[in-house]
Amino acid sequence: MQETLKQLEIEAIAKVEAASSLKEVNDIRVQYLGKKGPITEVLRGMGKLSAEERPKMGALANEVREQIASAIAEKNEQLEAEEVKKKLASQTIDVTLPASPIKIGARHPLTIVVEDIEDLFIGMGYTVEEGPEVETDYYNFEALNLPKEHPARDMQDSFYITEDTLMRTQTSPVQARTLEKYKGQGPVKIICPGKVYRRDSDDATHSHQFMQIEGLVVDHNISMSDLKGTLETVARKMFGEDREIRLRPSFFPFTEPSVEVDVSCFKCGGKGCSVCKGTGWIEILGAGMVHPNVLRMSGFDPETYQGFAFGMGVERIAMLKYGIDDIRHFYTNDIRFTKQFKQD
Repeated sequence: MQETLKQLEIEAIAKVEAASSLKEVNDIRVQYLGKKGPITEVLRGMGKLSAEERPKMGALANEVREQIASAIAEKNEQLEAEEVKKKLASQTIDVTLPASPIKIGARHPLTIVVEDIEDLFIGMGYTVEEGPEVETDYYNFEALNLPKEHPARDMQDSFYITEDTLMRTQTSPVQARTLEKYKGQGPVKIICPGKVYRRDSDDATHSHQFMQIEGLVVDHNISMSDLKGTLETVARKMFGEDREIRLRPSFFPFTEPSVEVDVSCFKCGGKGCSVCKGTGWIEILGAGMVHPNVLRMSGFDPETYQGFAFGMGVERIAMLKYGIDDIRHFYTNDIRFTKQFKQD
């Protein structure tokens, strides 16, 4: 039995050393060390040995098992290392090759315009205020001098959720809410950027959702000249330092007097072209002095405080500034469009 065990050890180790793959080594392990292997068969015959021989045979059998298992483990380690070397040799990486370019996103043109306007007004001492897009009828209309059944409500075709709740049609409710917060004590200098919603047919110049930036100043001794100076600063910042503006009489329920504001054409310099439709001027926003009723409903004394307000469409400013001919480009998520505004 002793000679059989030694012979099995020599035979198994020789096969392990000759093996050329991990699969062959595993087959040898199963063949010699498995439950049905020859070593197990030898151990089953130990019952025929004397009591003195059994411990010696048991110790020898364990030693043979350990020698074979050690040879198998060593061979496995050697073959695994060789496989790694082969893979490294076949998958060589040339570190001198150019790397794949990293795709960098671009800010949306509407974001660029909003941030430029915010930077301008923050530098002039304004704060940026925000409010809910789902608004009450009171703040969207009544607090802005448009009581129920007022004919001017027809100017804005609204998305109503309930009788008293709607998607805001303008960012002016933020002005009303902010005036309330100040409780009749000025000064107030704010701009209100955000999305607004109106029932409109989408085409090249109209959208049911768009962005506005409105501004509001309320303080003592505020006049139209303050409004004009502020809007000139905005026009020159957005369209060039040599721009001029003009004010035309208009009507808005929440301002009195009200004006439409035009900027001199930045393409033709006022001579007349396709951009300004031959007039030399481009309409950019609406403005006016805050109506006394609006001040009064928000807790301000119109005999003591005056103010001006203005509102501009961000898409319109962006379309004029960048020469974009269709408002729908802003919302189609076409990367070919947005990547044109990538900044280094």
